[in-house]
Amino acid sequence: MQNKPELLAPAGNLEKLKKAIIYGADAVYIGGEEFSLRVAADNFTVEEIREGVAFAHERGAKVYLTANVIPHNADIDDYADFLREIKDTGIDAVIVSDLGMFTVTKEVAPDLDIHISTQANNVNYKSAQAWYEMGAKRVILAREMSLDEIREIREKTDPGLELEAFVHGAMCISYSGRCLLSNYMAGRDGNGGHCAHPCRWKYFLMEEKRPGEYMPVYENERGTFIYNSKDLCMIEHVDKLMKSGLSSFKIEGRVKSEFYVATVVKAYRQAMDTYFADPANFRFDPKWMEELRKVSHRDYTTGFYFGKPGGTEQHYASSSYIREYDMAGVVTAYDAETKMATVIQKNRFFKGSEVEFLRPYGDFFKQKIAYMTDTDGNELEVANHPQEPVYIKMEQPVEPDTFMRQKKN
Repeated sequence: MQNKPELLAPAGNLEKLKKAIIYGADAVYIGGEEFSLRVAADNFTVEEIREGVAFAHERGAKVYLTANVIPHNADIDDYADFLREIKDTGIDAVIVSDLGMFTVTKEVAPDLDIHISTQANNVNYKSAQAWYEMGAKRVILAREMSLDEIREIREKTDPGLELEAFVHGAMCISYSGRCLLSNYMAGRDGNGGHCAHPCRWKYFLMEEKRPGEYMPVYENERGTFIYNSKDLCMIEHVDKLMKSGLSSFKIEGRVKSEFYVATVVKAYRQAMDTYFADPANFRFDPKWMEELRKVSHRDYTTGFYFGKPGGTEQHYASSSYIREYDMAGVVTAYDAETKMATVIQKNRFFKGSEVEFLRPYGDFFKQKIAYMTDTDGNELEVANHPQEPVYIKMEQPVEPDTFMRQKKN
C-alpha cells in the first residue's frame, strides 16, 4: 500500500498555523524571529513556537521551523544561540540550506530532524543521497524539476530519505530562489529574507548612448513585466504527484492570509483524500480548482513538472493579483437555539448580500444575509466596523473557524 504523502502548509503566524491545521494540513512550516527567509511574515517568538507546537501535536500534526537563510560569519554563533532557545519547544524539524548551519544543528541539537531547503538547489539523486548520508531526514527538491526527474531521484536514493516539493504558490524568477536582483536594485538581501520582489516590477529598455530615453518593451499598451511568473498549481495533477514518490506536498505562502491558507489547504486535502479513497477510479473534481480561484492569485501554471517552461509561464501584462472574492468575516461561535452566528468582521458587507461559508469540513454553502445585529441587538443594514462582532441569522448550523466570503461587485 502506498504511503499517503504529507500536506504541508505555510504558517506566517500563530493564527495561520491554527487555521492551516484545522482545515486539514498534516504539518506546517514556520519562521522564528531570526534566520527565516520571510521577514515580511509576522513570524514566531519562542513562546509562540511552543504554543503552536502544542496545538499541532494535540491534533496529530507536525511543525517545522525554517532557518534557511544563506549565513555569513556573523550569523553562525547567533544561530547556535537561537537553536539552544528553540530546541526544547517540541518542533519536529528545522529546515536549513547551508552546510555550516547543518553542522551547527547537528552539534547543538543532535536529536532534531533536519530538512534540506529548496535553497540548497537539490536537483539530482547524488546530492540528495549525500545529504541523507550526512544525517538529513528530508530533502526539499528544487522547483526546477520534472515529475520524471523526481521519480528517478526516488528510485536512486535510500527509501528512508523523505522527498518534498512545492505543489502550489508563487514562483521565483531565479534558480530555486537564489536571487541577487533585490540586492542590486533595492539593497535588500533576498537570500536573507528581505526580498523587495523586483521581479514583479515593470521594466523599460535604455540604450547606452541615449541615457534617460526609456523605450518600452511592448507586450501590450501597458508595457511588459518580463520576470513576472505565474503561480504554481498542481491540483489538477494530484494523481501524478501521488505516483512520483514524494513524501510531502508543500504549499508556498507564509505571508499570505489565513483565508488563503485555509482555502488552498482544504482544496488539496479534499483532492488527496479523494485519491486515496479509491486510487483506481480517481477523477479530478473541478470544484477544487474553483476554490483555488477564489483566493488572491496570479494565473496558474504547472511550472517545471511536465518539462522546461516555454514562454507561457510568465505573465507579461501585469503583476497584479486576481482577486474575485473578499473574506468578509470569520465565525467564532454559533447558537443552535437562536440560529445566530457570531462573525468577526473583516470587510464590509450588507443585509441582503449573498455570501459563502467555507467550513473546515464538507463543502461550502451559500445564503443571503436576511438579518444581522450588533452587540447591543440593534438590527444592521451594513456591517461597517472591521474586527467587531456581528450576529447573523443562519439558514443552517455553522462551525467556529468558518470563513465568510463574498464575491466582489
